[in-house]
Amino acid sequence: MKNYSKILWGVVIIAIGIVLALNALDITDIDIFFDGWWTLFIIIPCLVGIFKNPRKSSNYICLAIGVYLLLCCLDIISFGFFWKLLIPAIVVIIGIKLISGGVGSGKSSSIFKSARNSGRSPRTVFAAFSSNNDSYSGNDFECAELTAVFGAVKYDLSNAIITKDCAISVCSVFGGIDVIVPNNVNVKVNSLSLFGGVDNKTPRINGAPTIYVSGLCLFGGVDIK
Repeated sequence: MKNYSKILWGVVIIAIGIVLALNALDITDIDIFFDGWWTLFIIIPCLVGIFKNPRKSSNYICLAIGVYLLLCCLDIISFGFFWKLLIPAIVVIIGIKLISGGVGSGKSSSIFKSARNSGRSPRTVFAAFSSNNDSYSGNDFECAELTAVFGAVKYDLSNAIITKDCAISVCSVFGGIDVIVPNNVNVKVNSLSLFGGVDNKTPRINGAPTIYVSGLCLFGGVDIK
């Protein structure tokens, strides 16, 4: 797989070098440190992220913010307008996602519902302004709820024997969650990510049981490996 990040940054550096050379030869007079030049460090990584993972909504959100900040620095749009609309926009997006059933929907929701209807409570791991490490070994793993609020959660399933589809609900708010899964399962992610995201590093294995991961990342992240 091509390293889009290195390629794109390489193109940017080459362009800067060419502009500096043309300026030195008095052919052009381009100021590379224009107002808002620092927003490129937001815009370019987001563009790379969109090429690598077009379905990750946080890349589009951060790209829009980067472009907006650039326009503000160029005095095209007011800074005050951005901050007035930021929180309402986040709330509206979360509400729309919940109404449409994007968080905790489908297969994941049915697994949790089946467990509760049978009197089996999901395994719960919570961390607020702290860290919490937990692990599960043995078989019959069905579902778990992981929450990190200004904290960190590490959930280790590497010794679990998973023979059927199962589900994990994640909620990361200004925090981080690490999930370690066995090497004989698939992982499917369906989450709402705002200024954060879920990074699924597991390979796809045909015919293997699937762990359905759903939830919310708000200024937080989830790593599945």
